[in-house]
Amino acid sequence: MVTGTGLVERAGGLGELGRRRAADAEEQRRLTPDVVARMLESGFARHFVPVGFGGVEGGFSEFARAVAVVAEGCAATAWCASVAASLARVAACLPQEGQADVWGGGADVFVVGSLSPAGTAVPAPGGWQLSGSWAYISGVDYADWVVLCATLPGRGGARLFALPRGAYAVKDTWTGSGMRGTGSNTVIVDDVFVPESRSADRQRLSDGRTVPIQAVNGLSCAPAALGAARGALKLWTADTAQRLARGGGRVGGPGPSLSTYEAVLTRSSGEIDAAMLLLERAASVADRGAGITEEEIARNVRDYALSADLLVNAVNRMFAASGTSGQSTRSPLERAWRDVNSIATHIALTFDPAAVLFASRPFALEAA
Repeated sequence: MVTGTGLVERAGGLGELGRRRAADAEEQRRLTPDVVARMLESGFARHFVPVGFGGVEGGFSEFARAVAVVAEGCAATAWCASVAASLARVAACLPQEGQADVWGGGADVFVVGSLSPAGTAVPAPGGWQLSGSWAYISGVDYADWVVLCATLPGRGGARLFALPRGAYAVKDTWTGSGMRGTGSNTVIVDDVFVPESRSADRQRLSDGRTVPIQAVNGLSCAPAALGAARGALKLWTADTAQRLARGGGRVGGPGPSLSTYEAVLTRSSGEIDAAMLLLERAASVADRGAGITEEEIARNVRDYALSADLLVNAVNRMFAASGTSGQSTRSPLERAWRDVNSIATHIALTFDPAAVLFASRPFALEAA
């Protein structure tokens, strides 16, 4: 049975293809072309695109479940699929003319980008002159458009700018130990004119016309870690079952005892399930739309960071109990371990800022 837009059902095929191409993606430090094509065919790029431009305006719960399904096969593929959906949602903040520029030829357009104000923009007749360098732009080698954020010297604030392929340069800088297949290279823009129609105030991402970006930013990252941890659990459980069948786990024998393996399975699976429940609640809040309260935003931010902590604990525990074979650089479990730990370092999943935001209101009330 197909649910929602069918994104979750199509995600399984993408995850399987990503799994088969994962070694190539790791070696090349970017996804393979057939995986990118399958990602677009699966509907990730169009998921948040306005219906008027051929999109489906799908929900966050469906999006998060689909990303996690893909990540069970390949976290890098899931990450780029999440970027394709999330940055299209950002591009939907552009004026109608700018949206028509991006999606005039169809909704399956691969949009990537960064919301970090790493560049500068100065007014020009009919638009802006944009310059800057933006690191860690996942999937950029295959992108059709980039959306970048820049400050406005002397004016305050920040704006978003959409540029088509060819208006920017890509520098090969991605050398991460985890998420190697994401091709998260650097975009360089050298005094490029961007028309007003392809620009928007960054504040539009947080105003009352849309779901506040802070309430959903972690949802673009954490589901990939969830899926990768699920995949790691399947791999670890199967490998451990084989180890036990060969005589491992015996009392007095070499290596961990059976009770150690049982504890690892129980704790890690429980932490993965707990993270899933936290993300499901956060996504359901996001699906309510623009009427999210400040308290719910703070809770979502907390839950994204907490879910990342739980998933890191789970995969680290399994990795420590996986033996030499599980820790081989050729092991899919070792890749999942690297990927989950890498995802958890994303700024949207950092615990201390989440704690400051979550605790600020209760502690302010107590102080009053």
